[in-house]
Amino acid sequence: MGVVILLVMAAGVAAMLTRRLPTAFALVILAVVIAFVAGAPLTGENSVLDTVVQEGAPALGATMIAILLGSWLGRLLDETGIAGTLVRKIVEFGGDRPVVVALGVLAVSTLVGTVTGSAPAAMLAGIIGIPAMIAVGIPKVTAAGTILMGIAAGMPFELPIWQFFSTALELPVETVRGFMFKLFPFALAAAVLFVLVETRRRGVEHAWSLKSASAKPASRRKQLGDAPWYALLTPVVPLVLALGFEVAILPSMLAGILFALVTTTRPREMNKRLLRTLYGSFEVAAAPIVLFIAIGVLLAAVKLPGAVESLEPLVKAVSPQNPVLFVLVFTLLVPLCLYRGPLNVFGLGAGIAGVLIAAGIYPAVAVLGLATSYNQVFGVSDPTSTQTVWSAQYAGVTPQQVMLRTLPYVWAVALGGFCVTAASYL
Repeated sequence: MGVVILLVMAAGVAAMLTRRLPTAFALVILAVVIAFVAGAPLTGENSVLDTVVQEGAPALGATMIAILLGSWLGRLLDETGIAGTLVRKIVEFGGDRPVVVALGVLAVSTLVGTVTGSAPAAMLAGIIGIPAMIAVGIPKVTAAGTILMGIAAGMPFELPIWQFFSTALELPVETVRGFMFKLFPFALAAAVLFVLVETRRRGVEHAWSLKSASAKPASRRKQLGDAPWYALLTPVVPLVLALGFEVAILPSMLAGILFALVTTTRPREMNKRLLRTLYGSFEVAAAPIVLFIAIGVLLAAVKLPGAVESLEPLVKAVSPQNPVLFVLVFTLLVPLCLYRGPLNVFGLGAGIAGVLIAAGIYPAVAVLGLATSYNQVFGVSDPTSTQTVWSAQYAGVTPQQVMLRTLPYVWAVALGGFCVTAASYL
């Protein structure tokens, strides 16, 4: 039975890789098939309809709300000019020094990456940052990679990500936060190293041909003018509350939204801006929310008693227990999280993580280490991820070029995460 479930999973991966089915649809179909193969009844306890669909769909509800709030805050950073002001100030400070400009844009991307992820984060930092870097001679691939590496450096402090791993792996937020603290130095060091090495290795290229330089978003930011200096602290507010005062994730993000609003908007305009940006955030958050619904359904399916009993001996047989082998094997498997592969945590990887925990193969915190380390790779180098596609296309290169340039650096980040996981939890 376990072999049949693995074959079903392989078919699901093939459907996602060939894009015959959208990822969310493929995960739901996969979950239902796994449940039937595992012997689950149609209704009742541990059933397809009542357990997998009914209970699984809203299982990640807190994460969905966090994603929506992050998208809302991202909309406010865009509309109020906070993100654009941050990038412009950095570019003005850097002048015609390519490395300084790139490091400054990297810092802004890191800040933005703590607020929201995916394409919105790339746009907030990249609409001005990418043209500015290319204008001072930074190669286009390096410019796109700088945005992505910065977002990934901020990812360990992205509050919606904390909420996702906390809910999906059934871990306290404090545990997730603790591991993210350990992962952050690797992500930051790789991002800085990427800028320093790639800007010097590739040299200066004065080849400005970016069509987007005169796009409407950039001109609209000029019309907005600079946001007040104190409003530029907005990305830090949720972090200070969540980290320094241990305020819960959702209230911390709401505080950031209110801070951005109060520091940039006249009282008579607040109501309209709040509603406008909130409604706009639904458009941004719709795709990830649908994906998290599907992931919840898949997690419910792989945790069914029949699925766990069938998969446990197979998964246990191929899962290394020795810390050295653990690091070696999972480091070699890093490419499997690319192209929506089986180790992508926002796809079938979530189901595999659920199996590892439910079957008792690894403690949940060790699975957290695996999942978050792979997520650092996916968030930067996967040519199918929206932030990678947007950054590459906006810079005038292909996502595959960005993948090849950034993969060695994020692979090293994953290696660091695996080493910490093996040393701490195995």
